[in-house]
Amino acid sequence: MIAIAYVSNRSMLFLSTLLNYVPFLILFIKICDAVAVAKILNATLVIPHLEVNPVWQDSSTFMDIFDVDHFINILQDDILIVKEVPVEFYWSTREYYATGIRATRVKTAPVHASANWYTENVLPVLQSYGIAAIAPFSHRLAFDDMSKDIQRLRCKVNFQALAFVPHIRALGNSLINRLRYPAQGSEVSTNYLEELDNTNKKKGAGKFVVLHLRFDKDMAAHSACEFGGGKAERLALAKYRQVIWQGRVLNSQFTDEELRSQGRCPLTPEEIGLLLAALGFDNSTRLYLASHKVYGGEARILTLRDLFPLMEDKKSLTSSEERASIKGKASLLAAVDYYVSMHSDIFISASPGNMHNAVVAHRTYENRKTIRPSMALLGQLFLNKTLTWPEFQEAIREKHKNRQGQIRLRKTGQSLYTYPAPDCMCNA
Repeated sequence: MIAIAYVSNRSMLFLSTLLNYVPFLILFIKICDAVAVAKILNATLVIPHLEVNPVWQDSSTFMDIFDVDHFINILQDDILIVKEVPVEFYWSTREYYATGIRATRVKTAPVHASANWYTENVLPVLQSYGIAAIAPFSHRLAFDDMSKDIQRLRCKVNFQALAFVPHIRALGNSLINRLRYPAQGSEVSTNYLEELDNTNKKKGAGKFVVLHLRFDKDMAAHSACEFGGGKAERLALAKYRQVIWQGRVLNSQFTDEELRSQGRCPLTPEEIGLLLAALGFDNSTRLYLASHKVYGGEARILTLRDLFPLMEDKKSLTSSEERASIKGKASLLAAVDYYVSMHSDIFISASPGNMHNAVVAHRTYENRKTIRPSMALLGQLFLNKTLTWPEFQEAIREKHKNRQGQIRLRKTGQSLYTYPAPDCMCNA
């Protein structure tokens, strides 16, 4: 939910306790669109406060994740941003809007609403009551038929204004340093800031690949695919799916073979390992594993580790002291992975999703190489039990010739946060 207040002839847009806690990758989109709406309404943006979500169990605030001063400075010529809700609106909370019908709450914002919709429907509420709350707000601003100024502002927020706090960047830089200079950085330091001071003295930087392995229990269950665990695994995932999504997973009506042939199944650690090997990566490849909890635990990634013995992750590259500031905080852990992903030589994801879309878009914006697996092809190849390795390798290489960094232009209806070209990259 976002709330907008009108104060002394100036509209004020604020996201305070009105925002449910969401993973920071989704927060990216909400904040970018909130800035755009603030611009459309000539409003002032208030830095949001996030509620703790019982699923994520993460108490991180916006200021714990993002560099607020940087955010304000980058956007100072576009909109006015303040850090606190004005005292006269102290009462405007989620609880206030949840406990009754409020004339100041706008509930009718359509998905992908136009700029005119906000000026015609929200501005009058502001002028009449001095404050307006918009709920729900997710995906409530169109990507098409927007002025170039608004589109470029959204790009500016997403790719320039939203920078991580200094200690996340410092830890991320330390991980990058250790990946690029493994011989010189084999001993894990407890002072990564001091370590970074010596980076320029090192020679012979190596390259590394980031693999985003999106294979946690939620993903496995929601996909409705089978992953080799037999009847017990199928029943366990079906039960979990029913409890969490209560029968609302459309994939569950299809067979595993149908889902795989359509590319709807996330790649397992074993499958992504075969893909990388077919593309030419070998046991000398330095791989960074960007991942949350892997479904099946360490045993599930043993094959991947055997193929790529130089594979590292946050835990293997840091000391417990370094991890203390991000331990148990999903958003900060993801922020570190995102930062390392952005600075890798190559990025590849085992499955589309929020992290994949955000990193691929950001790397497109900065002209960095990304490999996009053909999920449908892989699903069909893995279903073919008679395929030889040379045949598999040839099919993989042929299909992925044009999936290694080529820019894809945004089509009508698509998100510019996933497809930043041409909106974010052309000056014409």
